[in-house]
Amino acid sequence: MELPYVPCLGGDINQDIKVSIIISEWLGYFLLYESMLKTVVFARDKWLEPGGIMLPDKATMYVCAAEDLKMKNERIDFWNNVYGFDMSVIRDVAQREAIVDVIDAEAICTNAVPIHKIDILKCTQEAMSFDSSFILHATRNDYIHAFVVFFECAFTQIHKPLVISTSPFAPYTHWKQTIFYLEDTLKICKGEKIDASLKCRPNTKNARDLDIDITLKIQGKFCTMEWGSSYRLR
Repeated sequence: MELPYVPCLGGDINQDIKVSIIISEWLGYFLLYESMLKTVVFARDKWLEPGGIMLPDKATMYVCAAEDLKMKNERIDFWNNVYGFDMSVIRDVAQREAIVDVIDAEAICTNAVPIHKIDILKCTQEAMSFDSSFILHATRNDYIHAFVVFFECAFTQIHKPLVISTSPFAPYTHWKQTIFYLEDTLKICKGEKIDASLKCRPNTKNARDLDIDITLKIQGKFCTMEWGSSYRLR
């Protein structure tokens, strides 16, 4: 089948034109950063013919927890004493910034669970926002300094399905992982659980940015705590 030439989805296009396949690279840090999913949904609804193919067509976000004291000291706690000066006001700001970086797979000390799934063939623009509750279980005795979010993107409509993963256990990608440092350190024993929630929504002043709220509750042998914080990914 010969497909019609579409020079630019943002240009002046015949309203009746339909295409069989839409290929897009809308993935951002934390999957949703920059809000590019909205343009893909718009293009799908406007130009994809019934039964058409989206590449990629599935995406899933995951969360786990990690021991990361060294980097937390360098990025966050550093501001408590900057060459003898108390700059803890900046520390408070730094602690609420989501950090995009690579985390060592050996630092992960819980299981990973899905928190948001997107079917790009069916989703609406509201998929940019979600509120997910989850439970993590410790895989060893350790300290927890951060939550870590990564995603997988799947091409399931092709002859040989393909999955791209940004997991700490997968090969490096430029999306890396997204790290949310906790204000306090959690001490956890193998098998203990963390009850938590993560809420995400585009920032009201800059839709490219994301506002993310995290809460947690733990009742363990050495640590009992309820805590929550708001973060910004920009």
